[in-house]
Amino acid sequence: MTQQAVIRSGDVVHVTGARPNFPKAAPVIAALAKAGIPQRLIHTGQHYDDALSDSFFRLLNLPTPDLNLGVGSGSHASQTAAIMIGFEKAIADVKPAMIVVYGDVNSTVAAALVAAKLEIPVAHVEAGLRSFDLSMPEEINRKLTDQLSDLLLITSPEAEENLKREGLAERKIVFVGNSMIDTLLSHLAEFDSAKVTNELGITGDYAVATLHRPGNVDDLSTAKSIVTALGEVSKQTQIVLPLHPRGKASLYNAGLGEYDQIRVIEPLNYIDFISLVKGAKFVVTDSGGVQEETTILKVPCLTLRPNTERPITITHGSNQLVTVANLVQRVTELPAPKDVVPPLWDGKAGERIAAAIIEFLGSK
Repeated sequence: MTQQAVIRSGDVVHVTGARPNFPKAAPVIAALAKAGIPQRLIHTGQHYDDALSDSFFRLLNLPTPDLNLGVGSGSHASQTAAIMIGFEKAIADVKPAMIVVYGDVNSTVAAALVAAKLEIPVAHVEAGLRSFDLSMPEEINRKLTDQLSDLLLITSPEAEENLKREGLAERKIVFVGNSMIDTLLSHLAEFDSAKVTNELGITGDYAVATLHRPGNVDDLSTAKSIVTALGEVSKQTQIVLPLHPRGKASLYNAGLGEYDQIRVIEPLNYIDFISLVKGAKFVVTDSGGVQEETTILKVPCLTLRPNTERPITITHGSNQLVTVANLVQRVTELPAPKDVVPPLWDGKAGERIAAAIIEFLGSK
């Protein structure tokens, strides 16, 4: 099948590429389908193994991608360039009604750049998040994508102020809530912590750790400091670490395999991972999405970063920023999770996003 036959004029085209995109996209695609909007899904293949990509389409009832660009891994420049080339070929000879991008991965900014240059409207789901740290590649992706977008769909109130500060028009901004939370809430009954821990042979209390940020895993001395701190934490509570392919070699070189109480496992699919998190005593992470998921699950979250683009998870959730130096102490002082939910994290964000897209298209 040719790409032109896959993508048609007038379609709303969703672009996904990595694990965090899929739970955000699923409720939006479902809501637009219910409204009868013609749409297509392009998967860039930025994440391409089963646990990080393929299983999401099965578990979240996402439609099979109409096109998979199959770009795979690579440096930021090579991966972004490959996505842009493949995406441009897919849509250059047709006129989609809108391109919908999600989050802050390379697929997001690559698709937005191509669409903007072809004068196709762009909607950015999860717009306006800022860590104010340009050493994070994701921060650059966020800022550029928002500048290129025609519809800025925000998850929390502070995002609006961030966008206005950068000179973006208020008329483009719509507060819709968090579609990733829609996915979590709709699958609550499927999260079975006991089933997953039994399958993994885990008994007793445990914590979950996730690490993949370049600032934490790329530099060997930093990675050693983190591994040593996790080793100290594991003396109090065993740690289960589903290890992302990114940084695996670095973390093992830093001594990860030396601690019996740190259980390293392969990445898990969405249902199993959230099940594991749901049953954890606490979570240590550098992931943005995990900060949001633990907020809803009311699991204490220690974010091993100097900043977060999701401050609402601190003010409204169980999240706190920690350093390598104070991680062990913070574990002993875990506060009780806050019994509060951020505004519009109510399971209906997908419907509001679909309504905003339909209204935008109608105005054109």
